[in-house]
Amino acid sequence: MDARTAAASQVCSVARTAALLADPWTVLIVRDLGRGVARFDELAHGLGVARTVLSRRLSELVGDGVVERVDYREPGARTRAEYRLTRRGRDLGVVLAALMDFGDRHLAGDAGPPVVRVHTGCGAPVRLMSVCAAGHRLGRADDVHLEPGPGAPVPEQEPR
Repeated sequence: MDARTAAASQVCSVARTAALLADPWTVLIVRDLGRGVARFDELAHGLGVARTVLSRRLSELVGDGVVERVDYREPGARTRAEYRLTRRGRDLGVVLAALMDFGDRHLAGDAGPPVVRVHTGCGAPVRLMSVCAAGHRLGRADDVHLEPGPGAPVPEQEPR
């Protein structure tokens, strides 16, 4: 069993998401689709990825429900495909934002981050934060603990 299959089969949302985004090219494709790059040639050129790799990754993302393929045709040309994030794919935006924040804090280097997310409305930098369902902002990791959720496996009972 390969690592992606093993991770996907775990009863763990982190493992399943890691399996979905297991390949670095997959993460970068989702990033670029989120930025509005939609056409195969633009993706291949911008990423510098082999066309065969890009084709395979896009097919996997379509199969996983993260991306949809939409045909288009310019006058006098053959039909081609554009790729768009589905709702599921757009929901990965927060995952990519968390990866970006981590990279900005720990991997950006002395010059600082290469891109800064800015709120269009006011121009302030955007940052991620955890908020509970009651609206309380959580600052530290120790403000949170894990409890079994509705999808947790039921422990096997010992025979009597």
